[in-house]
Amino acid sequence: METVTSVKQRFELIGNDPTFNRAIEKALQVAPTDISVLVTGESGVGKESIPRIIHSQSFRKHAKYIAVNCGAIPEGTIDSELFGHEKGAFTGATQTRSGYFEVADGGTIFLDEVGELPLPTQVRLLRVLENGEFLKVGSSQTQKTDVRIVAATNVNMFTAIEKGKFREDLYYRLSTVEIELPPLRQRKDDIHLLFRKFASDFAGKYKMPTLRLDDNAISLLKNYRWSGNIRQLRNIAEQISVLEKDRNITGATLKNYLPDAGSNLPAVIGEKKKSDSEFANEREILYKVLFDMKNDLNDLKKLTNELMNSGSSVDVKEKQQGLINRIYGSSESNSNTDDYEDVIDQAYEVSQEDAYDRNVVQPSTNEADPVVDRYDFATEVEEEESLSLVEKEIELIKKSLERHEGKRKAAADDLGISERTLYRKIKQYDL
Repeated sequence: METVTSVKQRFELIGNDPTFNRAIEKALQVAPTDISVLVTGESGVGKESIPRIIHSQSFRKHAKYIAVNCGAIPEGTIDSELFGHEKGAFTGATQTRSGYFEVADGGTIFLDEVGELPLPTQVRLLRVLENGEFLKVGSSQTQKTDVRIVAATNVNMFTAIEKGKFREDLYYRLSTVEIELPPLRQRKDDIHLLFRKFASDFAGKYKMPTLRLDDNAISLLKNYRWSGNIRQLRNIAEQISVLEKDRNITGATLKNYLPDAGSNLPAVIGEKKKSDSEFANEREILYKVLFDMKNDLNDLKKLTNELMNSGSSVDVKEKQQGLINRIYGSSESNSNTDDYEDVIDQAYEVSQEDAYDRNVVQPSTNEADPVVDRYDFATEVEEEESLSLVEKEIELIKKSLERHEGKRKAAADDLGISERTLYRKIKQYDL
């Protein structure tokens, strides 16, 4: 088995970062076995190199190696690409076609962006992993294949599983061994080495002198966030190689090629964005709350009108018990019942006071009458009526208490109010 150094030289892998070296070591360790491997990491970190290393160090190295980008194949044709199809299986299937799993029998298939596979295809892939069997599209004859699968993805698989976009059982079959490649920003000492390698390659390709970075440019290069990782670094190196006539690159020059290089903002990794369906669900919940509030207000208006038009709160309670339960909730506990009965009694009293205010003698609007006379007359009438109502209320409460020998509950029932309201009025009038 080759060493990590010899493998890096063979596949032109640049870097001495410990986590990067550990990923290559794991690939070399699992290569002689036949277990499935899942390579994870952000886009642009070089995940495609790990499957090539595994295949080259396995007993399948003389058989076919096929790399498939699952995200680049349309959903309607991916089953045909992977498993093949029979003639006439669908419109345009003019002849029988062998899929990748049939062609790569005995070899290795690299499924890049495996997280993009549609769910029906995931079911077919799971069957291949479990017993090596598959069906061509439009065929009922089971076929066998002996293929090793190495998959790669840049999505968070656990998040995809929670959202129902990826099968949990398939994930555990694919990730018997998981190899994670670190992002470029975590390999600061490797960034300049990679840039020099790319600059040298492009100098030879375009037949021009190699780029040289000053200290400021090197510092800027190492501290940049590199959201596109190695792929972005390679593109920057190629741009500068082609566009800059001066081959000595300063920090100011390099900054012109780095998006938002001056902000030094931290990279946002794995930020969760809401899907359209999640926004739609939130809107539905908000609409439901608003409609419920509107219905509650209508119920309260209806109950208030009943109190305004009725002569007694007891009648309203009997007639509108269902409405009261809907507004204040139905409960068999006496405390809750007393609570909303007290609220109803208070609302009744307020409604009666409002009715009295509306029915009181209003000042004359005749301009011939003196203003002072109109005001005095209204005030006197209001004071007299108010005093007489209080006196009558005190007299009624006293008579009811005497009739029931001081029993407040019986007296409250007789008066058509709750016991709590009666107790409050006793204290108010010091009875």
